[in-house]
Amino acid sequence: MKALSIAVAVSTFNATRRPRLFTFRNPPTSSPLRSSLLLPAFKLKRFSIFSSQKPPPALGFYAGVTTMVEKPASPPSSVQVKDHIDLTEHEEKIFNCLLQVVEQFNLKTQLRVAGGWVRDKLLGDECFDIDIALDNMYGREFCEKVNEYLSASGEETQGVGVIQCNPEQSKHLETARMRLYDVWIDFVNLRAEDYSENSRIPTMKFGTAKEDADRRDLTINSLFYNINTKSVEDFTERGIADLKSGKIVTPLPPKQTFLDDPLRVLRAVRFDIIMSPYNLVNLGARFGFMLDEELKKAAADEDVRAAIADKISRERIGHEIDLMISGKQPVKAMTYIADLNLFWAVFSIPTDFEPSIPEECDRLCIACLDLAWGLLNLIGWSSFSVDQRRLCLYAALFLPFRETIYRDNKAKKIPVVNYFFRNSLKLKASDAETVISLHAATKKFVTLIPSLVSKEDIKVLEVDWKDTIEVPIASKLRILAGLLLREIKQFWRVALLLSMQLHPVDIVSSTSFSKENFELDKRSGLFKSVENAVGALGLEKVWELKPLVNGKEIMNILQIESGGPVVREWQQKLLEWQLAHPSGTAEECLDWMKQTQSKRARTE
Repeated sequence: MKALSIAVAVSTFNATRRPRLFTFRNPPTSSPLRSSLLLPAFKLKRFSIFSSQKPPPALGFYAGVTTMVEKPASPPSSVQVKDHIDLTEHEEKIFNCLLQVVEQFNLKTQLRVAGGWVRDKLLGDECFDIDIALDNMYGREFCEKVNEYLSASGEETQGVGVIQCNPEQSKHLETARMRLYDVWIDFVNLRAEDYSENSRIPTMKFGTAKEDADRRDLTINSLFYNINTKSVEDFTERGIADLKSGKIVTPLPPKQTFLDDPLRVLRAVRFDIIMSPYNLVNLGARFGFMLDEELKKAAADEDVRAAIADKISRERIGHEIDLMISGKQPVKAMTYIADLNLFWAVFSIPTDFEPSIPEECDRLCIACLDLAWGLLNLIGWSSFSVDQRRLCLYAALFLPFRETIYRDNKAKKIPVVNYFFRNSLKLKASDAETVISLHAATKKFVTLIPSLVSKEDIKVLEVDWKDTIEVPIASKLRILAGLLLREIKQFWRVALLLSMQLHPVDIVSSTSFSKENFELDKRSGLFKSVENAVGALGLEKVWELKPLVNGKEIMNILQIESGGPVVREWQQKLLEWQLAHPSGTAEECLDWMKQTQSKRARTE
């Protein structure tokens, strides 16, 4: 059994434009991921992340914990890397404009494109994220010169935004941003950092290109493209080599790099995922990169873990996690975070919560995420919007916490899931609300699935979350399903997918499983059966259903002059009648209300 590792995948280029290329091979992995990921006695399934035909099947589950194994990897294929950068016409226009600014004002400035743009262009990918480093002036000063040049040339000037530095939250560099020829460009000065022994906040000063490269997060992101000389610069003297060999390495010793800015840990994980060969949306081949062993040791260091919790703003953590969840391999990303013992540093949890969570709960969260990811790809991405897929994965990741609450300062019970979104990740309040609603709807779906897929007449249908009006069982099923869909609206398929983790076996609370319980094909088939049943009941977009009877008509029958709880109660009952009688008319609905009200009056 071998822990998950990443090898270099094949890159292809358009045969009509064959650039000059370097060819190289990835060296063998010195050691796998830390063995703490693999616990004994797990029931495992084998898969390969290198298949281009279909996404990986579900991973093995035992006692609610996920494990990851792969088939023995084939020798890594060659990867092609350009020996120069080819500019698009648009990029040439932008860079020529900037050079004209330098020349007109005699600035003597060296203009360097930094980081990801250089990396991606060398790998043959296009990139629209242009960051320009300046060697002798601040970004906002250069942007002002750009506007002076545009004005003198008769072109429209552009607004300049300045993002101030915030050393307390590891944001050490002031950044100026402006739009030039429809492309947003960030301008920063080259910098060097000095850290005193008893301070985590560096002293900033203008630096050389070498000093700036050394303080960057990864060697593959430390490359520059010098606009003045039209050449690639590798001041760490290993950025190109690491790009060729597929290594995720820091320019300086990794622990020092991570303590300087702990967010670099999450960025290192994300870059490993970005460079992954496994692409579920068929956007083309990518490149398999590996986290350096020393980097992994440093990332798991207790001091680094504490720095992540104390030194980085939660907004920056949330941004990185959101990019991972929205990316091509969210399961692998979260597995790395757990394997590096960073899960609880990222997903901080309030101290006073109930009920208690099981040991290895982080692995359980990843197991749920893994199963949801597999189902998403079997069912088909086209069934879900981008935001639905994203929130589906968050809801799966936090499924083990769906019943967990804590108390705020006023002793009010708050779902822990809300804390994850609002406090740990600082994401939108609406994200938290949607995921909490999904968890509630998932529980309700589980009670309806047997009846929805039953091929026999339903004899009994009882749920603990809703008492309906008295109607035949088949009509009651339509009421309950309709109310549930109206509650969750367009996200009902997401709730249904999540319910596959709780029916027929609840993977969150069960303690032993057989392989048959987790066949993705069977769960996908069950999803399709319930989806078809909802369609057969005519409940597609039932949340758009307009009431047959309005509040004024209800008040007339009840002979009251204002609304209130009684009117709301009748609105709910009339909606249930409407769901039970999809062909019913307003007159029939009113007649039913009058008869029901008359019976109630006689009994009272």
